[in-house]
Formats: sequence, C-alpha cells, structure tokens
Amino acid sequence: MNKFFSLIVLVCTISLAKAQQTETFKEKGYTLIFKNNYANFDPALKKRMVETFFEVYPELAKDFNTKTDKEVVFYIDTAYKDVAATGGGRIVYNPEWFVKHPGDIDVVTHEVMHIVQNYGDNDGPGWLTEGIADYVRFKYGVDNPGAKWTLTPFKPEHSYKNAYRITARFLNWLELNGNKGIVLKLDSAMRNNTYKDTLWKELTGKTIDELWAAYAANPGA
Repeated sequence: MNKFFSLIVLVCTISLAKAQQTETFKEKGYTLIFKNNYANFDPALKKRMVETFFEVYPELAKDFNTKTDKEVVFYIDTAYKDVAATGGGRIVYNPEWFVKHPGDIDVVTHEVMHIVQNYGDNDGPGWLTEGIADYVRFKYGVDNPGAKWTLTPFKPEHSYKNAYRITARFLNWLELNGNKGIVLKLDSAMRNNTYKDTLWKELTGKTIDELWAAYAANPGA
C-alpha cells in the first residue's frame, strides 16, 4: 500500500468515525442510546429529541405498559428515506425530514409509543396501532403546535380504518363522549393478544360501525 493510498484510507476512516457518533443518556431509570451518521445534524435538535424522550417515554410506560423496554436506541440514518420506523426497541429517523420539518419533535412521541405498544405478532388491525400512536401524540406531545400538527378534521369520506390522525380523532371523540379509558383498554387488548372485532361492543355496547356512525353524525369541532 503506497503512502498516498494510506493517507486516503486514514482520512476516510477519520471522517467515518466523526460521522458515526454514539452517545448514551440515562435518566429516570431509562437509557437512551443516540446514534447518528449525519455529520450536519443540528445539536439543538438532538438535545430536544433526548429531552422529549425522557419527558414522554417514562410517562407512557407508567400509563400504558410498565414492562416496556428500559433501553431504547435512536438512530439518525442518512440511508433511511421515510420519516421514521420502529422495531425491537430501536427507532430509525430520516435526518432530511428534520431538515425540512425542524419543529416536528413529536415524531419522537409517536415512535416511542410504538415501543410501549409492543404488540409483537398480534394480528390486530394496523390502523388501530397507528391510530393509538397518533392519539398518544395528540395527548402527550410536547410541541404539536410547533409542527402545526393537529388531528385531521372529519370528512364524510373518512373511515376509522384510515389510521393515524383520522383514527386518532375518532378515538379522542370516544374518550370525550362517554367512553373514557377506551384507548387504554384497546391498547391492553392488542398487547395481550385478546383484541377482536366484538371488543368494541363489549366495551361500549355498540359495534365499531355504530360508534363511527354516531361520530360521523356529530364529530364536533
């Protein structure tokens, strides 16, 4: 190996080491491992993400699942091109999303709820999984206004199966209209593998289609 080539290898190795950073944070009995391979990631944003994790995650654990993971990994990955994805106690984030949407800190809240959910191989509906996560973002989020993020206003063409903010708004309506605590019960059933379509009637006295019809008739502001 000639000296010139050796120098290139050394420079590349140093650059890679600088780009791939790993830090560990511990607080409130939880550990956050923060990995990042995006050299220009805003330190102030990283600080907000860490603070949001320790503000939201312990509260979600207490309210929904005390057996949730004690150690979580955040990975800012330039190779990932969607917004974020969660699996096995690890959340991958697209740094370009934050470049374009620097105020969207509650992506963290949505994604850490997926860790708390931990539904495993449960064959419950995916629309409910995402609806619960966005309901949690709505209720526990630290700065949804900063991202201009709100629940999606009702439209006649909507369905509870639309997931995310549409389902979350329906869940919030249920909580406010005689079914307080239903999200917690649905979440528990999904995690315990006891969810079934008839659960809605068992919990409320009405089928989900009947509940949706009542919501559609008077969805509120």
